[in-house]
Order: sequence, then C-alpha cells, then structure tokens
Amino acid sequence: PALQIGDVPVVGFYGLHESDLDKVFQLPTTTFIGGNENSLSLREIIKRLENTYCQHIGLEFMFINDVEQCQWIRQKFETPGVMKFTNEEKRTLLARLVRSMRFEDFLARKWSSEKRFGLEGCEVMIPALKTIIDKSSEMGIEYVIMGMPHRGRLNVLANVIRKELEQIFCQFDPKLEAADEGSGDVKYHLGMYHERINRATNKKITLSLMANPSHLEAVDPVVQGKTKAEQFYRGDTAGKKVMSILLHGDAAFAGQGVVYETFHLSDLPSYTTNGTIHVVVNNQIGFTTDPRMARSSPYPTDVARVVNAPIFHVNADDPEAVMYVCSVAAEWRNTFNKDVVVDLVCYRRRGHNEMDEPMFTQPLMYKQIHKQVPVLKKYADKLIADGTVTLQEFEEEIAKYDRICEEAYTRSKDNKILHIKHWLDSPWPGFFNVDGEPKSMSCPPTGISEDLLTHIGNVASSVPVKDFKIHAGLSRILRARLEMTKNRVVDWALAEYMAFGSFLKEGIHVRLSGQDVERGTFSHRHHVLHDQEVDKRTCVPMNHLWEQQAPYTVCNSSLSEYGVLGMSWG
Repeated sequence: PALQIGDVPVVGFYGLHESDLDKVFQLPTTTFIGGNENSLSLREIIKRLENTYCQHIGLEFMFINDVEQCQWIRQKFETPGVMKFTNEEKRTLLARLVRSMRFEDFLARKWSSEKRFGLEGCEVMIPALKTIIDKSSEMGIEYVIMGMPHRGRLNVLANVIRKELEQIFCQFDPKLEAADEGSGDVKYHLGMYHERINRATNKKITLSLMANPSHLEAVDPVVQGKTKAEQFYRGDTAGKKVMSILLHGDAAFAGQGVVYETFHLSDLPSYTTNGTIHVVVNNQIGFTTDPRMARSSPYPTDVARVVNAPIFHVNADDPEAVMYVCSVAAEWRNTFNKDVVVDLVCYRRRGHNEMDEPMFTQPLMYKQIHKQVPVLKKYADKLIADGTVTLQEFEEEIAKYDRICEEAYTRSKDNKILHIKHWLDSPWPGFFNVDGEPKSMSCPPTGISEDLLTHIGNVASSVPVKDFKIHAGLSRILRARLEMTKNRVVDWALAEYMAFGSFLKEGIHVRLSGQDVERGTFSHRHHVLHDQEVDKRTCVPMNHLWEQQAPYTVCNSSLSEYGVLGMSWG
C-alpha cells in the first residue's frame, strides 16, 4: 500500500501485516467509505481512504468539536462515487474556464504594458465563485456581498458580476476623464453592484463587490458589516437570503491581524452574518516572499481553525475537484450557518503585477511555472479525449468569447468619461438619483420639540419593565437623570439618549457598537439594565420609548478595534 507513516507502511504502524490486507473487516458506523457495504477487505479500505484523503482534495475538520458536523463532512467526501459530474456540467465548467482564461489573454494582448493583477495560474477561481453562487441561489440566497483583493478582480467583475466589458476596457484608456467627484481610482480597486437572473437557477440574484483599498484584508469586516445591515433590513435573521463571500491571498490571510479579528466576530450574536465562505487564492508566494518567511504555521489557512471552520484544500489544476469542494462549502454554510474555507492551491504565472520580474527572487519556482500546462488546456484535452466535447466545439467556444471581447473593445473606444454611477457597490437610492448625482446638498432642520425631549428624558430615568431589580448605585444615576430633565439641563449621556431617541421616533434604526458600549466606559451610559436577581435578564429602556418606533441595537463588541470599526463602517 502507498500509505506510509514515516518510513513504516501504515499496516505495520497499526500492528497489522501484509497478510492481513485481504482480511475482511467490519466497518465502523463513523465511516461512509463502504457505501452500501458494511464490511471491506483491508486492501479496499486503504484504497478508498486514499481516494478520499490523498488525491487532489485535502480536508481539515477533525479539530471541530461537533460530531454531527464531522460526520456531515465525512459523508460528503467518503461516500463512493460522490464526485460524478454530468456531461452538461462538464461543458458548463469548460465554458466558464474559457471565459476566465480568454479574458486574461485578451487584456494581455491589448494592454501588454499595463498592470492588471491577472488571475493566470488560478483561472479556476471564476468557475469556483460561480459554483458557490449557483448553489447558494438554489438554496434561496438572493443577495451575495463579496470582498476581494486586486488579483483577478477585473475577471470577477467581467465574468462573475457580469459588468459590461466595455466599461472595464475603457478603464485602460489613458484619456479617460472623471465626470464627477469621488470616482477616480485605479481599476483594480473599484466596486460594483448588479442585479441579474442567475442562469443556472433562473432566479433573481443581486451581486455586490465592495470597493477595495490597497490595505490588505481591510475589506473583510466592511463586507461583514454591509451583509449584517442587509440581513437586518430584510428581516433575514438566519442569513437565508443574504450572504458574504471573502476572497484572500495566501500571504495576507496569514499575515493580517484583521483576518483573525473578523473571524472572531463570526459567531457573536450581534455581529454574526450566519457563515461566510472564504476562498483563498493560494499561489504560494506573497509578492516576492516565500511561505517559509511569510508565516509560522503549516498552512496559510490555519487562522480559521480558531472558530472551528472546516478547511478544504484543493488542487486548482483539477477543476472538477474545485467545483465539488465549492458546492460542499455552499451547502455547509446553508446547513450550519458557519464559516468555511476553500484553499485553492495554485500558482502565479507572472510576477506580482505584469510589469514585475519574479525570476529575480524565485528563479527555480518560475522555471517550473513556465513548464506548467495551463488548466484550460489540461481540462479541454481530458474532455475531448473522453468524448464529452469535440475539438471543434471547444474552438467555437473560444472564438465566441473572443468575438464578444473584440466587439466590447470597439464599443469601449466611444467611452471617454467615467461615471461614478457605474462603479458604486451600493445604489443608495435615498442619496443618489439614477444618474449617480446627490439628491440634495442641503440639510433639513433637525430640531425637535421640548415635549419629545422631556418624554425621552423621563424614559431614560426609569425602568420600564415590571418586577425588575436594579443595582442601588444605578437608582441614584437614574434619579439624577430625572432631576436634570426637570431642570432642562443635560450631561453627555442624557444628550446622547435624546439624540438616539429622536431617530427612533422617526423610524430610523440606531446601532451602537464597540467595546463596553452597553454600560459605557465611565459608567455613564447604562443603556442595558441588568436584573440583580435573575441571571441574563436585561432591559433596554430605549426600546420602550413608543409603541411605534424603530428598534435600538446596543452591543458590546469583542476587544477588536480595527475589525469592529470596519464592520461598523460597512
């Protein structure tokens, strides 16, 4: 058998011998390798385990302290014959790979000296994302919010979000002028919002790609904040309608602290988005830095283990394995509402950007990469050999997409003005009109009547829940508040109460988030009262101002600063 533990064959390690290989063993109920069979020979057991765990997919899930979740993953990967695809699915996958690769080729031909942070070496990321979105749409998701770094961003805009190609191509024009304020940014930072019909499910789907700065991974908590807000306003408390996908580079995923901070928000009651799918483009290099110098852990994804997220490593040169893993990841998120990581183990065909020379620092790695056959050719050859497609059909698919690109390129020459409305990651209809112009630059009066302020002050000084025992020291604070209200004076805490309360009266939800905000650092706020005799019994007087009012959310955050700030911004 091929399995070894150190220098010892696996059978010897477990006190077994070659002669035991044909002995039949009863299978435990914790494994699914038997399919419909309850017992198998040791030789067959080892072979099936090797097929599951020692091929193009590497699974990390045994650290998860939940038997049901571990068994769910085992069943998805151990059951014999699970990775079977129909010819139609294979053809769709090939067509998506064609689009992913030919888009990069087209940009390389037309703008050979421009930076674009191409996806070459991980072209499978495009069909991977489309599979996650298709599967999620099938399970009821209507809105996907995405955050990603530079690499492959233009390809995602073109082939996943389906931005008009001419809008992307005209970004390469040096004569392009900004038509309005705030729209000037490099093309691989821009965001996008688009509603369309998902062709695989025939359901409506909205996709938003958040604008992204050069600060690595800073977009992660911003995406979670936007997702949380969308879920809140749709009443989607279980995250069955809105979800987030985060893409990462391997070096940044391991190196940036905000990744860890964002993971630790993932299961907090007031911060959870009910599971995020993380896709790591693991091209095994960070600009010029080798993994050995970039992290102390074995894998770039080890940070995800802290929240018991399963990690699926997959060889990006095996498109079918990638699609299966992505499909399982989408199902996991829908089933358990927890984070999951897909680690696309790939390579970077060119330098960090197209003007960079990687041979300076990784000469041997790049000699190997130059010999590497592109994934599209490998997969097309396989499908042509097994008769799934003909060479002519494959060439027609390429010619069709090339023609689409050429026609868009011709149209793009007419676009000389960049409009901000084409590059908003949220439409914000309350702020902008259809042309992307601000609806109003004036500020309406914000004053409110004294009666309203007095009412808010009175509620702020009371305990609006019956039989609720508060701390004696808090009684003094509430009495002082009532006295201030009667005397028509305010301190910081009461002024804040009145400002928030006036928003709630107008139907505007207020969310106060941060470290120790419920009580207030200086014991001044006390927006959440705690019953001194009943554990976990609390009262938020701000939610008792009027029968018809917007809800008030006040939530202590984890002791993260950068991450929570990003989430609040989102």
